[in-house]
Amino acid sequence: MRQIEFSLSGHGGRRQGAGRKPGASRGNVPHRARPIHSARNPVILTLRSTLRALRSSFVFPTIRRVVADVNRRRRDGFRIVHFSVQRDHLHLLIEAADRRALSAGARSLAITLALRLNRLVQRRGRVIADRWHARALTSPRAVRHAMVYVIGNFRKHDRDASAVIDVFSSAPFFTGFRELEGVSPVDHPRAGRLRALGPPHRSVVEPARTWRLGVGWQKLGLIGLREGPA
Repeated sequence: MRQIEFSLSGHGGRRQGAGRKPGASRGNVPHRARPIHSARNPVILTLRSTLRALRSSFVFPTIRRVVADVNRRRRDGFRIVHFSVQRDHLHLLIEAADRRALSAGARSLAITLALRLNRLVQRRGRVIADRWHARALTSPRAVRHAMVYVIGNFRKHDRDASAVIDVFSSAPFFTGFRELEGVSPVDHPRAGRLRALGPPHRSVVEPARTWRLGVGWQKLGLIGLREGPA
């Protein structure tokens, strides 16, 4: 090993080339007051993680249990209806009674994830990399686009993906695929290895209660098995 020498000159202050480089990393979510939330508008929620192995058979079961536990504790005011797990972030479709319920539910989800994942990998420190980002979905079209984005998000990160159903998401239990005619992939006769995810017919997400997320989006057409974000 070779000792690295530092050239120390001056007493601090501005230096040419110092500081974070433009575009070097993803910008943080601004610390602004959250907008007023209407219960009739579903929300697409994004959580980013400092861990880079969320999308693995070792970590995913813990995330899935967290989703189930948060839904069980808060289903009247905060419901996770769809979700997908990527390498270092999660996308979720949420219903919430009001702004306070949305904030409390998102905070509970983030804290529970941090505690459980740190315990799983035997580490300490920050797990959620930034403030959660949320966007209200104010029309059936916006809801359908968000559903395709969440359920098919793995195609955005891997354009050559051969899988039809993302097992690291709620897609195996989704009943809105056009080709399956109202039957979820896990209930389909050719489900195959999808049944290895856990007890068959056991979904951790909650049914939608808002019109837009439950019925409204379907007026624009069901989602194709190979449909993904544009």
